[in-house]
Amino acid sequence: MFEMTVKVQVGNIEEGVKWYSAVLNKAPDRIPHPGSAEWQPFKGCWLQMAEGKEESKGLLIRIGVHDIEAERDRLRSALQDETIEVSIKKFVPVKWIDLTDPWGNTIGFYEYLDKEYENQ
Repeated sequence: MFEMTVKVQVGNIEEGVKWYSAVLNKAPDRIPHPGSAEWQPFKGCWLQMAEGKEESKGLLIRIGVHDIEAERDRLRSALQDETIEVSIKKFVPVKWIDLTDPWGNTIGFYEYLDKEYENQ
């Protein structure tokens, strides 16, 4: 594991970018795809903002890993759950796994498709 991303949902991307830019005192560090913006408040930590409806009632935390398939295999063994799968979506620069804990929080793991991002 080498970094962590915390995700927040907003109803309007433009208003969200304006608000979070004011709070963090800087523009987004990157716009990975439409409807999303990311800030790196400090090395190894990303705040990801996405437009849309709330995905869960709790918090979403994702942790960067170098090999998502190996992480999937580890999680399947640790949680005794063979249904855990890796997700990938067009225009999204990562592949990921999301798990919901018994309290409604989501924890996930991701791997960059472009390995150059791992060094930022």
